[in-house]
Amino acid sequence: MAAPDFDPVTLRLFVAVCEEGNIARAAAREALVASAVSKRIAAVEAQIGAPLLVRGRRGIEPTAAGQALLRQARQVLDVMARMHAELSEFATGVQGSVRIVAAPSVLAERLGEDIGLFLSAHPAVRVSLDERTSPEIVRAVREGAADMGVLWDATDLTGLAATRYRTDHLCLVMASNHRWAKRRRIAFADALDELTVSVAPGGMMDVMLRREAARIGRSPGWRIQVSGMDAAARIVAAGLGPCILPREAVEGHAVAAALALVPLSDAWAERHFRVITRADGSAAATTRQLAQHLAASARLGR
Repeated sequence: MAAPDFDPVTLRLFVAVCEEGNIARAAAREALVASAVSKRIAAVEAQIGAPLLVRGRRGIEPTAAGQALLRQARQVLDVMARMHAELSEFATGVQGSVRIVAAPSVLAERLGEDIGLFLSAHPAVRVSLDERTSPEIVRAVREGAADMGVLWDATDLTGLAATRYRTDHLCLVMASNHRWAKRRRIAFADALDELTVSVAPGGMMDVMLRREAARIGRSPGWRIQVSGMDAAARIVAAGLGPCILPREAVEGHAVAAALALVPLSDAWAERHFRVITRADGSAAATTRQLAQHLAASARLGR
């Protein structure tokens, strides 16, 4: 038996009949006469040797074979719509919109500059950028609420497409007159008793520092809690004690506020970030190109 001829028009008409529950309404929706719709569906039924539609109490409903075709037809039409949109982008230049969710650490570092370079080269692209915690970022990308996420790779990224982005380095941030200000490196265990300021309690970095302290049988003695890195840098500059922050996020404050940045010597103090998208290939061309741009920017160290 020859394979059925499932052309896009027939698939679209079949979906319309199933959704409307009525051939006449489906035909009107697709700007055709009802007889043309019936003829196409009858031809497919003849080819597969099984009925696709049956009249039920609420109008026309798909049979078991019809349910299978309906599910596959929607998937095929969705793929074709994405293909058309993507090819249209090539014809008119890179355009569209990208919804990005990113961790606070990434936003405090180079992400904004990297996106800005992409937008300068592609002025027709629009970007929305929101700050989220790492678990929220993963959930938003998996559920399609965001096109792209940028976060620390300590989070479980199973089932997502992940591309290397930038790296940052945690350091002990202190006033320039602190007794440790001239040290080249310092171990977390040595710095623990000096820590005064906690940044974003409950966030990924806070959880990590508490976990690492617990591993050596200690607990941080933070006396001040702040919500962000800028506030933490100002607190340290005011002489209220050191804290741990990514060097890349506070280098701009260091000169202006006379801060000393001493890198932690622990291996875990080097953090790696990833750009994530859905792994099912549904990312639009603009999203993929932006992800590639971010990865290239990181490799070139721009």
